[in-house]
Amino acid sequence: MPESSARTSDGSGDAPARRASDRGKYGRLNRERVLAAALEVVDRDGLEGLSMRGLGAELGVEAMALYRYADGKGALLDGLVEAFFGELEAGLDVAPARRGWRAELDRIARAAHAVALRHPNVVPLLATRLLSTPLAARPLAVLRADERILALLVDAGFDGAKAVRLHRAFTAWLLGSLIVELRAMDADPDEPDPAYRLGLHRLPARELPRLRELAPLMAERDGEDQLSTGLDALLRRLAREEPEGSEGPERSEEQGESEGSEGS
Repeated sequence: MPESSARTSDGSGDAPARRASDRGKYGRLNRERVLAAALEVVDRDGLEGLSMRGLGAELGVEAMALYRYADGKGALLDGLVEAFFGELEAGLDVAPARRGWRAELDRIARAAHAVALRHPNVVPLLATRLLSTPLAARPLAVLRADERILALLVDAGFDGAKAVRLHRAFTAWLLGSLIVELRAMDADPDEPDPAYRLGLHRLPARELPRLRELAPLMAERDGEDQLSTGLDALLRRLAREEPEGSEGPERSEEQGESEGSEGS
């Protein structure tokens, strides 16, 4: 595409249009620095606080300079998903894997929970952005997370179909748990009284008596232990659905756990 041009100050001929500088307050930009700044903005101001102009101001550059690294807000949102999975991957790589496929999936789930607590405003994007992004177009960090789980299950002895089924169940439970736990509940976070903090006085008492009664309990976070307990129960149930007489990976792993407990 030919470079755009503008009239020179003396009116004679054309001059190349000024290119927005990508050297900001933190030095020359790169994709990692742009996404890190976008993540900081969303952590602080929420998704509605993210814009190309605002992010440019945060980095000390014009908004146009950011288009070399993200072609709009949609690309920034995709980049936040990439940053989330990149942080997850980095955390998993620094700690040793756990023995047994269920134990390792538990480690992955707990690590994802920790990242989600650090970046709760990004969690909705894990559903909305990936819902509309084809597999091959997803960020590499997202694909590596899928590869890690599928490889774990296949290496544990599950065939392809069962590995995919367990992968789907794991992903659905993890994502659903994070969204339910981190969804907005407080109408006035600074209000000490739970009823007023949740805005229960605005809910019709006759139509929603149980919701009004139990909303304070719903507002409490389950934490990673509840996430882990539910996930383990789900995976045990699915893995046991083997043809009669089969000695699948689940039975082998349980047998190993039983032998280990007897020897201790």
